[in-house]
Amino acid sequence: MNDEKIKVRVTKSGQLLDVVVLNKRLDVIQIVLGEGIHNVRCDLLPTRNGTAYVGNAMGREIVYERSREDVKADLARAAGFRDFKAT
Repeated sequence: MNDEKIKVRVTKSGQLLDVVVLNKRLDVIQIVLGEGIHNVRCDLLPTRNGTAYVGNAMGREIVYERSREDVKADLARAAGFRDFKAT
């Protein structure tokens, strides 16, 4: 099984983390931080202007720095559309 991984940034420290994606939709991206029994689930929601996805995990703000249009193109590519162009 291939788990999709994305990079998110912890805003306070600027640290980049690789996290596993549980579910990716245009309106929410569900991720898992950590492994085993010490994992934390988090929902990333799009910002108002649609330039990033933001969520909170254990009191820390995390940001996925891709726009809604980029995620839309990723979802279309994963669904098998070849020549999809984000508008």
